[in-house]
Amino acid sequence: MPRLAALCLALCLAAPAAGAGMIDDFTDTRAGDWRFFTDQVMGGVSTGAARLETSGDRRALHLTGTVSTENRGGFIQARKDLPDGLPAGTEAITLTARGNDTRYFLHIRTRGTVLPWQYYQAPFEVTGDWRDITVPLSAFERSGRLLGAEVTPESIRSIAVVAYGRDHAADLWVARIGTR
Repeated sequence: MPRLAALCLALCLAAPAAGAGMIDDFTDTRAGDWRFFTDQVMGGVSTGAARLETSGDRRALHLTGTVSTENRGGFIQARKDLPDGLPAGTEAITLTARGNDTRYFLHIRTRGTVLPWQYYQAPFEVTGDWRDITVPLSAFERSGRLLGAEVTPESIRSIAVVAYGRDHAADLWVARIGTR
C-alpha cells in the first residue's frame, strides 16, 4: 500500500488535461444515475446518503455518513454504471472534489468482476478546498488474486466514490468526474 499511496499522492494534484472525457459533471444528472449503498448489503452497520446538492456555484454529488467496521463492514459508496466502458486510450480518472481532509477511494468494476465483493481500488485525498485530482488507471489495485492484474478502459463497467476501510465520518463532494 505505501507504493500505491506515494504514486497517487505524486499524481493526484495534476489538473485534468485539455480534451478530457466527461463521465459526469452533475449538471444534468438524474437521481437514478448514481446508486448509493452501504456494507449493510452484507451485514455491516455503516449508514449514510448520496445526494445531488449545490455547494457554492457548483452542483455536486455529496457522499455523507458514518463508516463502521463492525460486523465485518466498512464502506459507503455511490456508484454509476458505465455499460459502454471507457474510451480506448484512457489513462486516468480525473475528478474535482473536496471534503473533510481525509482519504477516499475510487472503485471500478470490470467485465471480470463477477462477484459482488470484487473491485479495483485506488485512493485519493481531499481537503476542504475544491481541487482537481488525477488517478492513473495503473494506480488501481485488485481486491483479490482472482482478478486480472491490469485494467483496460474498455472493460470498465462502473465507477464508484467510496468511503472505506476504517471507522470514520464521511463528507465528500464530487463536482466532476472524467477521464484523460
